[in-house]
Amino acid sequence: MGLTPDMWIALSILAVAILLFVTEWLRVDVVALCVVVALALSGLIGPEEAVSGFSHPVVLTIAALFVVGGGVMQTGLAGAIGRRILALAGTSETRLMTAVMLSVALLSGVMSDTGTVAVLLPAVISLAGGAGLAPSRLLMPLSFGALLGGAMTLIGTPPNIVVSELLAESGQQPFGFFSFSPAGLVLLLVGLGYLLGPGRRLLPDRRERGEPQRLPEPAELLQLYRLPDTLFRLRVRRASPLVGRSLAESALRAEHRVTLLELRRARPRAGAIGSLRRGSAEAPVELIVPDAETRLAAGDLLLVEGESQDVWHAAARLDLGVQAAGPEDEGALIDQEAGVAELLLPPRSALIGQSLAEAAFRQRYQLTVLGIHRPGADAPVDLDRGRLAFGDILLVQGTWERILALRALRRDFVVMGQPEVMIGRRSYRKAPLAALALAGMVLVMATNLLPLVTAALLAALFLVLSGCLSIDQAYEAIDWRSVILIAGMLPLSLALERVELVDLAARSLVAGLGGAGPLAVMAGLFLLTSAFTQVLSNTATAVLIGPIALSAATTIGVRPQAFLMTVAIAASMAFASPVASPVNTLVMAAGGYRFADYLRVGLPLLLLMLLATLLTLPLIFPFG
Repeated sequence: MGLTPDMWIALSILAVAILLFVTEWLRVDVVALCVVVALALSGLIGPEEAVSGFSHPVVLTIAALFVVGGGVMQTGLAGAIGRRILALAGTSETRLMTAVMLSVALLSGVMSDTGTVAVLLPAVISLAGGAGLAPSRLLMPLSFGALLGGAMTLIGTPPNIVVSELLAESGQQPFGFFSFSPAGLVLLLVGLGYLLGPGRRLLPDRRERGEPQRLPEPAELLQLYRLPDTLFRLRVRRASPLVGRSLAESALRAEHRVTLLELRRARPRAGAIGSLRRGSAEAPVELIVPDAETRLAAGDLLLVEGESQDVWHAAARLDLGVQAAGPEDEGALIDQEAGVAELLLPPRSALIGQSLAEAAFRQRYQLTVLGIHRPGADAPVDLDRGRLAFGDILLVQGTWERILALRALRRDFVVMGQPEVMIGRRSYRKAPLAALALAGMVLVMATNLLPLVTAALLAALFLVLSGCLSIDQAYEAIDWRSVILIAGMLPLSLALERVELVDLAARSLVAGLGGAGPLAVMAGLFLLTSAFTQVLSNTATAVLIGPIALSAATTIGVRPQAFLMTVAIAASMAFASPVASPVNTLVMAAGGYRFADYLRVGLPLLLLMLLATLLTLPLIFPFG
């Protein structure tokens, strides 16, 4: 059978999309929108069908699950569970690796694997340091455990939801919440056995490269970044040109390279409301955490950070009195209300390629960046003009609440350390509500009381209404790139079916492997899917390969469950490349990994997963 003109058009759209995905010339969500427009213009499907992905139950379900995951992390529940499990591991490398993989698999079964790794990453680095291990010995098992955990439940990863919806659309019973669990548990145990056995000898030990062996405490960060030597007090005199100006208008940072950390202002006897009050009864003061709109007044005492020559130069030009900072000023930077923390920029951070000024960092996040460290660089990055890059570590100062709020922005930041410890248990006060929402959602999904999309939306709505996260935080928790990617690729899958390319691919697969039996077709589907998922999004891979698996099962006359689950599992087996999955990229810099490390450790694991899948799935989902 020759290719029709419509087939050539559909193939061209698919080929260009894959090229753009692999080369990353355009963002994946932009590529997906281009696909939608191309499909609408081509006439392969109608305009309504071209945009139908945005209202598809799969898209709405995944968006709601991002909100649920954001609520679980925002309340501190995810970190508390993970750290409690990891705390039982001791210092043995075997026990630590086991605890790391089991804890991350447990959490990623009900949450985003990227979010789970971001939450546990600082704790695992600290555990490695406490046990005298290089982080590289544990961080790859952390990312691989997250990928394996995603294959254990229906909501563990988007490909599982995609193939389940394909079953439903074909008129068959969709997968249940725990349908993936038997095979997923086998795969997790096989993966754990591999990494505890032969795989452990392949894991790199990068202690000689100088990676940190534990995360420094907030007080230690002051010494590491030389803050005691760069803290000064400046008194605003009556004749100073700063009087009446806002912080933005003062240009202290932009023109004078001086960073304002804290402002202390004499408080009238009647009392002025501020964020915090300190001082004696004889000299009451109002402590103000400044923002861009804060206006300076005569007599204000400014706690600033900067090099000595820059501070003295600014004081001379702006008529400011200079005083040496004392120990109490260092203490003011870290207390129950405010402190310092390090932020790691993950590979998909929106800040990459921007300067702090272009990102409007202080205005957006109400935090002050005191320093930027780039691993491998001899000098710190310029705070004003330096462009941020993947792996940069930002030292920020501000209230603990603001620092903790960045935990919800896991695509943009990884908050290192445990800042919630500094503010007691207040960050956990909503954790029981988050646990209730998560448990209720799982129960409803497992018992099929409500459709999947309804259960996910109810849980997300409960978390917002109960105050576990605000509506703005809910929007921020959603990975909009992934949502738009799925919404754009679903119509492409429909177009490929409409022009019969899916049937053609399925017949070709069956013609090549069908003679050897359905097990050989399963193996072909696994290898095809896993090859695609090393360079494409696992969701896009499942959307493209899932219909082929369904058609192949129909062609050879077998039940499609084993074939579709093979596609879902293989789409999650992104072990052989650091760019195959965000979790692999996330741990790459922290572990000091090279591209070859993933290939050396991940390829044998991928082949083991193929063998385990072929042995397990036909027993759970017979072909007949």
